[in-house]
Amino acid sequence: MLVRHGERLKVVIKMVFYFESTLVSPAVTLFMGFDKHENEELIRWGWPEDVWFHVDKVSSAHVYLRLRPGQTIDDIPAAVLEDAAQLVKANSINGNKMNDIDIVYTMWANLKKTPGMEVGQVGFHKEKEVRKLKVSKRVNDAVNRLNKTKKEENPDFRAEREKRDRMEREDKKKVLREKADKEKEEEKKKREESELRSYSTLMSNDNMSKYDDGNDSDDFM
Repeated sequence: MLVRHGERLKVVIKMVFYFESTLVSPAVTLFMGFDKHENEELIRWGWPEDVWFHVDKVSSAHVYLRLRPGQTIDDIPAAVLEDAAQLVKANSINGNKMNDIDIVYTMWANLKKTPGMEVGQVGFHKEKEVRKLKVSKRVNDAVNRLNKTKKEENPDFRAEREKRDRMEREDKKKVLREKADKEKEEEKKKREESELRSYSTLMSNDNMSKYDDGNDSDDFM
């Protein structure tokens, strides 16, 4: 992205940090923006499958977990929740120094952004859908383990979201096509069965006419 700075154009690189939570198999990825500007982009171009984590009432990094298709927030393993909480706490200037803090988390779709909010600031559409996790203290072993997996990347948030949406639309179209094909096949099968029943009835009536000579007597003499 190009931003005008004085008379020059300055290239702004979007940096995101990725971490691996290896306490579960397969490992899951946690990610966060470099600063509030990346957080703003993540808020704007997040996925419906993303779970957002933040220190409650204290400035901190915005950490995300991307669920697999079909998963819900209830499917997150306790170990992954703890890793996300420790990562958020460790990346909060004040939260990192505090004990017994709450980590809030909710689905990305529940994040609310209004025009008057500062860069990186969010609210919620439904408070009842925000969950809390108590963290008594920083666990250095967990933070160090996560930091060893840290990678820096420069993703195109918009392109990734648009690709995700395009694939979702294609999948839905495929499901609809398969459903329509199945309905056509079932309708064809019903017609064939109906035609077969009609033909069988016709043949039965023809046979009755063939062997009925109009004489009710059993005497052939």
